[in-house]
Amino acid sequence: MDTTKPWWQSKTLWGSLVTLVAAALGLAGIDLADTDREALTEMMTSLGAAIGGLIAIFGRISARDRIG
Repeated sequence: MDTTKPWWQSKTLWGSLVTLVAAALGLAGIDLADTDREALTEMMTSLGAAIGGLIAIFGRISARDRIG
């Protein structure tokens, strides 16, 4: 791996978070099917990318120096 990406674009990270949430829900008596977990991982990955994009736009708008 020679390239890097922001943490919020990592499907591994989001998949791990979904697994933790699914485990917590399982302890609470709520069971998620595998297809639900996959869909939730995809949704969270997209949401993370969207939030990252909004942060980037906000950062550029609020920046005090121009891009050189």
